[in-house]
This record gives sequence, C-alpha cells and structure tokens, in this order.
Amino acid sequence: MRLKFLLRPGWLALTLAVWVFAGACFALLAPWQFRRDADREAQNNAVVQSMRTDPVPVAEVLDRPGAEVEWRRVELTGRYLPEAQAVARLRTVQGEAAFEVLTPFALVDGPTVLVDRGYVRPVDGIRVPDVPAPPTGEVTVVALTRSSESDNRDAFDQDGHRQVYAINPAVVSRATGVELRPGYFQLVEGQPGVTAALPLPKLDAGPFFSYALQWIAFGVMALGGWVYFSWREVQPGGALAGERPERGPRPRRKSVAEMLAEDEAPAGPSASASTTRA
Repeated sequence: MRLKFLLRPGWLALTLAVWVFAGACFALLAPWQFRRDADREAQNNAVVQSMRTDPVPVAEVLDRPGAEVEWRRVELTGRYLPEAQAVARLRTVQGEAAFEVLTPFALVDGPTVLVDRGYVRPVDGIRVPDVPAPPTGEVTVVALTRSSESDNRDAFDQDGHRQVYAINPAVVSRATGVELRPGYFQLVEGQPGVTAALPLPKLDAGPFFSYALQWIAFGVMALGGWVYFSWREVQPGGALAGERPERGPRPRRKSVAEMLAEDEAPAGPSASASTTRA
C-alpha cells in the first residue's frame, strides 16, 4: 500500500515538525506581530492626540487606567522631594547611554507622584554625573502620563546616588519610604526642573504588520511543502515507496572505488585477443 510511508518514523517526525512550526506561525508568531502593530498604532495616535490638545489637570487621569491615558499631557502643581530622588540606569536615549532622573513630586491637595525629569549623560561612560537640583517651593509643570515599567528589582546606592533598574514607583517607594501612586509623569521641554527632556517616540508604523504576514507565509509554505512531498511519495517511484512496480527495485548507486575498478579491468575477450596478436 502506497500510504504506508506515512507511518514510517522519519516521516512521522517530519510531519510533526512541519505542523508544529505551522501552528506556531498561525497561532503565536503572526498574532504576536499583529498585537505589536496594534500597540504601535495606538501609541502613535495617543502621541499625536496629546500634541494637539491642551494639558488637562492631573486629577483627571489619576484614577483612570494607565493604558487609557498613556501619553496624555497633564498639568501638575506641587513641590519636588529631592531627598527621595533616584536615577534609572541602563537607559539609551538617541542611541547613547543615559541615566533618567526620577524625583517624587508632592501634588497640592493630592498624592505624591513620580516625575521623570529627563536624562543626563554618564561620566566616563559608567558613572552618574552631578544631577541639577530641582527648584524649591511650589511649581507648576506640564508632563506626559506614562505607565510604570514592570522590573521590580530593588534599588541600590552607588557613588552617592540611588539607582533603579526601571521606572517603577513601587521600587522607589520601598527604597525611600515615600508613598507613590502607580505610573509616572515625563516632563516636556522647558518645564521647571527638567534636565534634558526625553524625545517623543518616532511616529512610524514599524515593520510589525509585514512581519506578521511573513510568518503566515512561512506557515503556508511549510504546509504546502509537506503536501507536495506527500503527493510525490504516493506516486510510483517515490523516494520512500520502496519497490517500483513498473521498473523493479531502484538500482544501487556505485561507489567511487567500484567505478575506478571497472575502468582498470580488462576490456574483455576482444581486447585480450588484440593484445596477443600484437
């Protein structure tokens, strides 16, 4: 029966590999890229909308989910708490190493929030420089609403600076004892206390949609190849079909040694007779 090859271990392993790969393309990899494309589109829309609207009082976003108000421009009035300041390490701004300056900000008649005052460049490539002190007293600043980062590793002190691995108010709270609400606020250019304002994200669509289509194409190609080679094996003379009814067993290929031996062997009786007559 020609379909017996489907039960051979090698073919079963190949079939499993092909279908697992195709399933991963369709169910995991392509949807992952589609989600990244949707996230990038949502971010671009939020940034554009933020730049086109006036800042709103911070009280309007404090009780709303972070994703819903991400990149919203808000106005905060209060005072900086420099004694609870920290810097976020291992950052990259415009392709170069940087530290981001995080300073708690006590709102007037409100909670204390974490403000990202911008970035400073490291000294000698690794050390935190002297960070400009924020203004004292009550100030009003405009900032962008941002969601907390997920890294929860504890802060540590080095070279006289409190350092954290991510912009996470919970980590700063544990290190300083200052209660901070989730999320943080990123200062825009020209605000009191800003060091060097962080640039806005690029408003390009990114390659994610095309990557998703590529993963779908890879899955289709894998299944198509499996179907094609399965069809070939069913036909007479398939590589795994064994006996070929029309032509008999497939001839064994000669080795190089066998072919050399044939070339060196006498040509036959006629050749021997010619040699004798000579």
